[in-house]
Amino acid sequence: MRFLTPAAIAAALLAPSLAQAQTGAFAGDWYGALNAGGGQVPLVIHVAADGGASVDSPAQHAVGLAAAATVADGKLSVTLKAVPAGFQGALSADGKTLVGEWIQGGVRLPLTLSHTAPAAAPAPKRPQTPQPPFPYRAEEVAYVNPASGLRLAGTLTLPPGAGPFPAVVLITGSGQQDRDETFFDHKPFWVIADALTRRGVAVLRVDDRGVGGSQAGDLARATTSQFATDVAAGVAFLRARGDIDPDRIGLIGHSEGGQIAPMVAAKDPRVAFLVLMAGPAIDGLELLVAQNRAIAEASGASAGEVAAMLKTKRAWFEAARDARDDDDARTRLSAVLDQQGVPAGAPQRAAVLALAVPWWREFLKSHPAEVLKTVQVPVLALNGAKDTQVPAAANLAATRQALSGHKDVEIVALPGLNHLFQTAGTGLPDEYGKIEQTLAPEALTRIVDWTVAHAAKRAAR
Repeated sequence: MRFLTPAAIAAALLAPSLAQAQTGAFAGDWYGALNAGGGQVPLVIHVAADGGASVDSPAQHAVGLAAAATVADGKLSVTLKAVPAGFQGALSADGKTLVGEWIQGGVRLPLTLSHTAPAAAPAPKRPQTPQPPFPYRAEEVAYVNPASGLRLAGTLTLPPGAGPFPAVVLITGSGQQDRDETFFDHKPFWVIADALTRRGVAVLRVDDRGVGGSQAGDLARATTSQFATDVAAGVAFLRARGDIDPDRIGLIGHSEGGQIAPMVAAKDPRVAFLVLMAGPAIDGLELLVAQNRAIAEASGASAGEVAAMLKTKRAWFEAARDARDDDDARTRLSAVLDQQGVPAGAPQRAAVLALAVPWWREFLKSHPAEVLKTVQVPVLALNGAKDTQVPAAANLAATRQALSGHKDVEIVALPGLNHLFQTAGTGLPDEYGKIEQTLAPEALTRIVDWTVAHAAKRAAR
């Protein structure tokens, strides 16, 4: 899901390109940093004189991703297609800085860019990042997803010995992320992989499409259902190996990954078990409404402000959900924006029109609880009680309802933890980068102990 997480903010910075004229005055490399997620998100915007553009988000290990650049009324706009977000700024009088705003979901953040590359900042403290020597093997692997033809690359960590070992595939959340699900130098998937492999479980973690060693394909048209085929390909890759037990392969998914895991298990009865880390069970549109409400309320917005904001956004979400295709969605969204008085050319308008892309339309139509009902394997479902992006109370209630009557289901709200399973204050996204902890020990221990126990149960059958 395209949430206001560091990963989602990074995804918002990565969009397909539209060449536009009149960009000569803005040509060059522009450096700046967005204050989001509790820290600085460095950005580099490359603008060519012919209208070409690309964006780097170094903190997310994303380089050379195409962007759309336009110029109107002397202002440069960068409009994103993958998420409803955009940038608009004007040159300073001396032409040395580009001053403007980043606009996402109705939130405006100041952003100033210059041609001067910033000095490298000291690395933040991330004490849980695994350090060598490691008592296990790490193998660089690659395989092709037959459904898409795309080559995917990752790391497989293997316990000592010949196997066959139980294994898990880790599934990242929304936005294009690397195999470690890196955000602000946190590497939660590496932390999980390290802990599990030390306990005898092999772990496959994979770069998302278009990141690291994985091919991109047409990301602008990609959907959650298509990403599920990438995970299925990873499971098939593991089953073909002699050192992996083909009947003891489970899935661990975070956020959107926790929506994908049941999709894969519903089609593949040999999947052994699921761990859902803030995996959505609420219908897509209602989850976005709940997320926006939770973030606004935790940010101190009044009841009136929250109600007005949700009315505005629900109209966007419903227009995109009810559309037949991209064109119909853009028509419906344009009509809503006209009614709301959003002027033509406004960055917010272009950002909202991004809801017309296939990923958003599929997500807004999604009913993940219906998929969960079909899952017949053991499930551990976790939420941080302070999660403002997949609010725990409503989400776990929907999960419990969907899995009622199923055997071997554990559903837990972890007190004090946020969407990323860190020990948090408010649970708001602006804390993520400030927190040194990558994963709260109680979350990591529960995930690892449950996974190891269920891998052993499967072997005893």
